[in-house]
Amino acid sequence: MGTVEIGLLYGGATLVALFAGLPIAFALGSVAVVFMYFFMPAASLDTVTQNVYEEMASITMLTIPLFILKGAAIGRSRAGADLYSALHVWMGRVPGGLGVANVFACALFAAMAGSSPATCSAIGSAGIPEMRRRGYSPGFAAGIIAAGGTLGILLPPSITLILYAVAAEQSLGRLFLAGIGPGIFMVVLFAVYAVVRYRQEKATAAAAYAQGGDWSELLRTDTFTARERFAAIPRVLPFVILLIGVMFALYGGIATPSETAGLGAVLALAMVGGIYRVWRPAQVGPILMSTLRESTMLMMIIGMSLLYSYVMSYLHISQGAAEWIVGMHLSKWLLLAAILVLVVVLGFFLPPVSIILMTAPIILPPLRAAGFDLIWFGIIMSIVMEMGLIHPPVGLNIFVIKNIAPDIPLRDVVMGVLPFVGLMLVSILALCFVPGLATWLPTLVYAG
Repeated sequence: MGTVEIGLLYGGATLVALFAGLPIAFALGSVAVVFMYFFMPAASLDTVTQNVYEEMASITMLTIPLFILKGAAIGRSRAGADLYSALHVWMGRVPGGLGVANVFACALFAAMAGSSPATCSAIGSAGIPEMRRRGYSPGFAAGIIAAGGTLGILLPPSITLILYAVAAEQSLGRLFLAGIGPGIFMVVLFAVYAVVRYRQEKATAAAAYAQGGDWSELLRTDTFTARERFAAIPRVLPFVILLIGVMFALYGGIATPSETAGLGAVLALAMVGGIYRVWRPAQVGPILMSTLRESTMLMMIIGMSLLYSYVMSYLHISQGAAEWIVGMHLSKWLLLAAILVLVVVLGFFLPPVSIILMTAPIILPPLRAAGFDLIWFGIIMSIVMEMGLIHPPVGLNIFVIKNIAPDIPLRDVVMGVLPFVGLMLVSILALCFVPGLATWLPTLVYAG
C-alpha cells in the first residue's frame, strides 16, 4: 500500500473515530496505535508509552498546568465578578458601555487565565444576566461574551501559543509579544461593534416606545458619581499588578516561561487568599481539582496528538502531504489561503490543541519554504482557530454560553456570534496587509 493510500486511510479512520463519539484523546491515540500495529515494526508498540512521555517531557509543557492553576484561582473566586463590575462603573458614560465593559473584562480575564471557556464562564455568569436586565437582546449579550472569551487564545499567556511554539520550534517569548498587538486590535474592533450594535438596538427600542410599545431598559441612562468610579479602582488593581508582575518577570529576563507560569500561579493564589479570603481547604480544594481535571484532559490530548503526529511522520504521510502541497506550485498567498481553509474545516470538529499538533508537520514546511514568518503565521492561525470556538458545529464557547444561559435559544447565540466571526476575518486581512501588527513588538523587544 502506497503513502497516498495509507494517508487517506489514516485520515478516514480518524474521522470515523471522532464522529463515533470517542473523546478526542482516545480517538487520536487509538488510531495511532492501530496503524502502528499494522504498518510499523512490531517492536514499535513497546515504545508507545515512551514516545508519549518523551514528547510531553518538555519544560515548556510545564507552563500549561501552572497557567491553568492561575486561571482557576481567579475563575473560582469573586475576582471575575469584581473585575466586571469595576469596568462597568468606568464605562457607564460610553454608549453601550455595559457591552464594552464586558469586552474589556473578557480581555483582561483572558490575559490572566489563558483559557477561552474559563473566561466565558467567569465573565458570562455575571455579564449576560446584567446585560439582559439592561435591555440587551439575548443574542447580542451572548455574542459579546462568547466572542470576548476567544481572546484567551491570543493574549498571553495563551496555552495555544505555547503549543504552537513547541510544534513550530519558535520562541515562546516572541509569540507572546506578537499576540499583544492583534489582541488589542481585536478588543477595539469588538468594542466598536458593541457600541454600534447598542445604538441600533436603542434606536429600535426608542421607535417602538414612541409608537406605544413597552418601555425598554435600553432607554435608561446609567450615571455613576466620581466617588463610585474611584471606589471601583481597587477591584481592578490586583489584576493589573498580577499582569504587570508576570509580564515583567517574563520579558525583563528575570524568569523563564516555566518559572513565570509558577510565579503567576503563586501570585494568583496569594491574591485570592489575601483579598477574597480563599484559603480554607474547602475553598482551595475546588481550585486544585479544577486545575487537575483540566490539566489532565489537556495533557492527554497533547500526548495522544503528538503520538498521532509521530505515526503520521513515520509513515511519511506528513512529508508526502507537504510535498504534494509544494508540488501544486501555488502562489504564496494562495498557499496561505488554502492552508487557512484547511484549519477552518478542522475547526468544525477539533479543538485548537489537536489542530496545531496534527497539522504542524504538514503545513509549516511549505509555509517556511514560501518565505512566511512563522511567528506571524502563528498569530494568524490562532485567530482562525478562535473562529472555530464560536462557529458551528462544535463552537465550544457557544456551548459554554448555553450552559450559563440555557433559556437563550441556540439560534440566537449563533446569530449573536456571527458578526464577531466577521470581525475576526477583518483582523486576519489586516494582519495580511499590515504584518507589523504582529511583528513590530517582538522585533522591538528582541532587537538587541
